Amino acid sequence: MDKDVSAGSGITTVVGRLALGITLLAFGLGHTAVIDGVSAADTVSIAQYVGGIALFVAGLVALREGDSAGGTAFSVLGALWFTWAVSDGAAGNAAGLFLLLFALVALSLTLAGGDQLGQAMYGLFFVALLLMAIAEFAGNDGLTKVGGWFAVASGAVAWYAATAVLAHWPTVLPRRAAGRGVTATG
Repeated sequence: MDKDVSAGSGITTVVGRLALGITLLAFGLGHTAVIDGVSAADTVSIAQYVGGIALFVAGLVALREGDSAGGTAFSVLGALWFTWAVSDGAAGNAAGLFLLLFALVALSLTLAGGDQLGQAMYGLFFVALLLMAIAEFAGNDGLTKVGGWFAVASGAVAWYAATAVLAHWPTVLPRRAAGRGVTATG
């Protein structure tokens, strides 16, 4: 295996990460209110079809191909995005609980390991969802916007991770020796 290519370099992983990236970018930007006239409610169609259905199908294909990590991540996230999209605008504590449970899934995916970009993507997504859950419980719009920016960052990492495989860009950070005079063996 080429050392510059992450474990998630199959085409199903690329499709899954593109779908997740697009969904996270839309979801995050909708919550930041940085684009005039675009709100979180405007991202529901993307969340339902791209984040929900396309991601779920990518997960099933990945599972069929024997990629249990990608298959689990994409199918569970697809189901959660679809559920969020059809929840008909739950707000307050109900939305906070859903986001908190969604955050726990993202935390599990972060802690499961995998490639560096995947861990960064899921880690940022976890922070976004946790901040948004706390914001819903507290009724704090400012915290929701901060969570939206973390979702945007997670979406950008997902998009880069997918595009990097297609464009043959670096997908892992280079390792450095621990200190002066230290040599790597292997």
